[in-house]
Amino acid sequence: MAKNRAADQQCSSLSLLHLFTPSPNYCTAACPFLRANQAFKPLFLKSFFGGYNINKSIIIPAGLQKEFLMDKFLIRGGKRLSGTVFVSGAKNASLPLMAATLLCPSRHSINGVPDLRDIRTMSMLLQTFGAEVSFNKDKLEIDSSNVSFLEAPYELVKTMRASILVLGPLLARYGRARVSLPGGCAIGSRPVNLHIEGLRLMGAEMVLEGGYITATSSGRLKGARIYFDVPTVTGTENLLMAASLAQGITIIENAAKEPEVVDLANALSMMGARIKGAGTEIIEIEGVSDLKPLKEYRVIPDRIEAATFLCVAGITGGDITIKNVIPEHIESVIAKLKESGMEIIEANDTLYARGPERIKSVNIKTMPYPGFPTDVQAQFMALMTVAEGTSIIRETIFENRFMHVGELRRLGADIITEGPVATVKGVKELRGAPVMSSDLRASAGLVIAALRAKGETVIDRVYHLDRGYERMELKLQALGAEIERVKG
Repeated sequence: MAKNRAADQQCSSLSLLHLFTPSPNYCTAACPFLRANQAFKPLFLKSFFGGYNINKSIIIPAGLQKEFLMDKFLIRGGKRLSGTVFVSGAKNASLPLMAATLLCPSRHSINGVPDLRDIRTMSMLLQTFGAEVSFNKDKLEIDSSNVSFLEAPYELVKTMRASILVLGPLLARYGRARVSLPGGCAIGSRPVNLHIEGLRLMGAEMVLEGGYITATSSGRLKGARIYFDVPTVTGTENLLMAASLAQGITIIENAAKEPEVVDLANALSMMGARIKGAGTEIIEIEGVSDLKPLKEYRVIPDRIEAATFLCVAGITGGDITIKNVIPEHIESVIAKLKESGMEIIEANDTLYARGPERIKSVNIKTMPYPGFPTDVQAQFMALMTVAEGTSIIRETIFENRFMHVGELRRLGADIITEGPVATVKGVKELRGAPVMSSDLRASAGLVIAALRAKGETVIDRVYHLDRGYERMELKLQALGAEIERVKG
């Protein structure tokens, strides 16, 4: 364990990056620390390559990041898109399921998992703890039997906010966890104080120092009544997992109601947890002493990706069939798109979407589920840039989620912002220009706008997009879009 910690500290300057067809030899050759410290090479390879069969993951020095992270999209817009697209499994449902495997030291299998950067980051994090992870097509297998290292290092956690989801499971199962404060998209403050206070009410000692949360418990966590001042998805998920192994009954009030929370509750119930009320404001969890492994569980479809392709159909006047959808998960989006003039037909797990010659402007206000999702605000704004009339967009979830506005203006959009309100006056056409992504959903909004814009648009920093959309350019190409990835 001491050697493990030493290697962890020495490698703190390394960064996680996901590339194509790497090899352990390239990895160690590229790393000055490993070249100079050959004694650590077997430990490093065992930790990061042993049992991890995803052949697109690599650890490289931070100095080499720029060469690989600066991929761009080149889009020639103005085409009407048509065809069929298959929605991938939900990233925001997959990540908590992966964290939940820490609750039961055993072999777990999850199907329908998307091949994304955030999934690989979480896989690396689980490996850091001692788990073995393999990924074949969309099936993820995790063996958490040998978890022993209970610290989530900054170098991994800083790239993905969802890393905080390991805090509850580690504490509940092992009585201790040390997790770096999380990072992720730069879209506003997302404090973890609700996670910390909830675990403290369950009997944990919580210390925040040096950018880390250190949580300890002398025995099993205790059931408690927990009230969230505001609904928090990851907070609800973290406490849901922790409470599954706590002694007694935990009640979470003002809980998040998102489909991803319900999916986690369903998976935990399959593992033997006793949960009532998931999907409502009050969730009741009766703790059990042990859970069973999660076997062949299928992740729900990604509702945000489905909504994104609906906006693609709308802005291009397209005719797109979207498969692997749960329509009730995006009822608010479908209602607003129909109001804007789109024709959308629901049939089981399929949506048939047709955009009009020109979209009509409508107003939206982002809200917690089942309201209009903040994760679709940027895509909807892109659609409204060419709508007939003026639309008002109110962002109530994050205070800094209009970072895409400046880039949309570069394409010719007429948008004025004042605090949390954006006024979008529709224009008849957009024009291609170089633009830059600032976060995951902003990237999707820029892609949507570029598909309508006349001429060429180059979108920089599409690594943001790769965090949440699986092979987006290939899916758009299949619909007839002129889009290509240009390597940095």
